[in-house]
Amino acid sequence: MDRANIVIIGGGVVGCAIARAVSQRWDDVFLLDQMPKLGMVTSSRNSGVIHSGLYYTPGSLKARHCLAGNRLTYEFCAAHNVPHRRTGKLVVTTTPEEAELTHLAERGRANGLEGLRIVDRAAIRAREPHIEGHAALEVPSTGIVASEELVKAYARVAAEQGANILTHARVVRLEPQKDSIQVWIRTGNAAGPTSDASVESVDARCVVNAAGLFADEVAAMLGNTNYRIYPVRGEYCEVTRAKSYLINGLVYPLPHPEGLSLGLHFTKTLWGTVLVGPTARYVADKTDYERDRLPVEEFVRRAKPMLPEIEASDLTLAYSGLRPKLVPPPDPARDKPGVKRIADFVITRDPSVPRAIQLIGIDSPGLTAAPSIAQHVSQLVAQTLG
Repeated sequence: MDRANIVIIGGGVVGCAIARAVSQRWDDVFLLDQMPKLGMVTSSRNSGVIHSGLYYTPGSLKARHCLAGNRLTYEFCAAHNVPHRRTGKLVVTTTPEEAELTHLAERGRANGLEGLRIVDRAAIRAREPHIEGHAALEVPSTGIVASEELVKAYARVAAEQGANILTHARVVRLEPQKDSIQVWIRTGNAAGPTSDASVESVDARCVVNAAGLFADEVAAMLGNTNYRIYPVRGEYCEVTRAKSYLINGLVYPLPHPEGLSLGLHFTKTLWGTVLVGPTARYVADKTDYERDRLPVEEFVRRAKPMLPEIEASDLTLAYSGLRPKLVPPPDPARDKPGVKRIADFVITRDPSVPRAIQLIGIDSPGLTAAPSIAQHVSQLVAQTLG
């Protein structure tokens, strides 16, 4: 049986950032991902936005790690040549009522954001000539990043520091021992013939569960059934190249009233294309990216209040992604409409298996928060290993 100091389950942006952080201090670090490439699930199926920390409850893990992660992400991208750009963004209201913008600004300042200001219609038009809005909150610290390149860079640095990175490596069983956790791994092409895969084990002094959509299932392998992940699908359209001039940067509406998403927004990518999305809809299957996709007409309906010129002929369906939500779908008999239903990140040593560190419900702003989460996990690993 192989032995390891640390086994990280999940090779998304958070898992790779953790591998980079812990491999600075410890050797015998293993990062396992069941997919053929790192970051294939949530980490590369998003808007690629470096968030500011505007939306989250002051004092929450999301607020803390997003604010710190914003700075750390810019620093890492600059140091490791990851394509990115600090663009700022506008959060636009299309009605004369500005109370929600004011509330967002107050929350952002409570979280430590600087440079926030509410601007009028003329200022919106000066920055985004085709956007229709009564007022907007200007957020200067927001930006965009090539998310796949960010994942690769974290993994590359981790590997250079000695971390062992395995893809096609699916954890099938976890067995707590006296001073370790035995990790059973199916390696090879687990989706192919039985002869293409084999089961091996490694004895780990510490296991970090960063499995994203599947983190609840990994936790359950250790007997922790306190959490359930509810996949929420976000779908995107892309604006045709001929109409990409309609958007210059990042333009958001006011966030979803129940906290399900930040709303269907416009993202001018690093490559000059424009994304419209994501939508937000609960789905039953953690691999359901394409069933019953929304038509482009639905994107147009939602986008027109801010971008009146957009037409169905200007859009083509793009990719979709799944977010690991800890909040279940609303129950009309139980939940009042418009009441915010938001769960914070879970980042903790498992109360029953202290050699396991659980990361559950790492949805947005996980991409931005990843390097700060990694520092947090590194501290928990130090407590675990002594």
